[in-house]
Amino acid sequence: MRRPPEPQAPSVKGEVPSRCNRREQRGWHRFLLKGRVVAVLLILPVVGAIVGSLLTLEHKAEVAAAFRRSADRLQGGSMVTIEDVRSLARTLLRSTEALVRDRVKFRVGQIVYLAFSRDELVMGFAFPKEEREALVSSEPEKFMMPDASDLRFNWVLVLLAAIDEAEMREIVIDAWRIVVPKRVAAEYDAGSFWISGHDT
Repeated sequence: MRRPPEPQAPSVKGEVPSRCNRREQRGWHRFLLKGRVVAVLLILPVVGAIVGSLLTLEHKAEVAAAFRRSADRLQGGSMVTIEDVRSLARTLLRSTEALVRDRVKFRVGQIVYLAFSRDELVMGFAFPKEEREALVSSEPEKFMMPDASDLRFNWVLVLLAAIDEAEMREIVIDAWRIVVPKRVAAEYDAGSFWISGHDT
């Protein structure tokens, strides 16, 4: 009389796993892989927020200011400040200063051509928007794109700590030219201009 077949012992290390076991292992691998992908997707926004917080305009400005102060100490120079800009802007025809929500702005009539961040380290200025990307790309350590809400305007940003006085004068005067009539700009070029607040 033939004996019934003995039940197979479970697979142990060194034995070839059955097809069923292989399918089960592949299923677990897929499950673990999906779990890792989900974990990464959940972590990415958190990492992005942390990195983004380190790359704010204020942070960039502070870093640039620190480098500029070090360079100035070595070269005996001085940083451009809001006072330097104010001294120049006050000489420009029709230019007036205003404080709006704790931010200093300079304008001609109702058109703003200069505006400072609250910490006075970043200056926005009037600039042709069709040339803006080329400017920022050429010197990204100095210039930055404005906030999304300001992209529709002729506007760009600069770190004061990253420019010298000659660059500041060029930026301010060119921004002022954009918002005044050509006749007024021509009078300034000819040296026949009045201190701000007086019309011709």
